[in-house]
Amino acid sequence: MSAPLRKVVLDVLKPIKGPSIIDVSRELAGLPGIDGVNITVKEIDVETVTLTITIEGSDIDFDMVEKKLEELGCIIHSVDQAVAGKKIVEEEAIEQGE
Repeated sequence: MSAPLRKVVLDVLKPIKGPSIIDVSRELAGLPGIDGVNITVKEIDVETVTLTITIEGSDIDFDMVEKKLEELGCIIHSVDQAVAGKKIVEEEAIEQGE
């Protein structure tokens, strides 16, 4: 059995005329295994909105997330971060030498 997916950060395109980011966040947060969703607008174009979607949970079903986003008219551009295991490990900032 593989370790549960605990956090995923996605770069997503959403149509302007599609559902609001409030609707998208509620739909995703309602999926099993998801504890919270954060959506940030990164860029607005004539027809699309570029979003960063951060999802945290106890056992995120990525296929279900992808399917729900597609149902909402969204497209995943990339998976920018994935965290799996018993706990979420935060990135540590590394200072560059002078």
